[in-house]
Amino acid sequence: MRLDKFLKVSRLIKRRTLAKEVADQGRITINGQTAKASSTVKVGDELVVRFGQRLVTAKVEMLQDTTKKEEAANMYTIIKDEKIGESL
Repeated sequence: MRLDKFLKVSRLIKRRTLAKEVADQGRITINGQTAKASSTVKVGDELVVRFGQRLVTAKVEMLQDTTKKEEAANMYTIIKDEKIGESL
């Protein structure tokens, strides 16, 4: 499954266009490699997404083309959610 579609279906990012922009800015890695929106996501992959001052690490648990809002969180497990400190 494409990375941008996974992020939208799992609701880690609400819109696919926004997921594509975030990926194209180099703010997402899959298993330590910088990912593009078209990168393939597989079960077991570890995603690191940078949202402003936060780094969210999630493990892909399952892939689905569509999902209900209540079940979307079952597609991944949050491993880490850390705040990036501003160093001055």
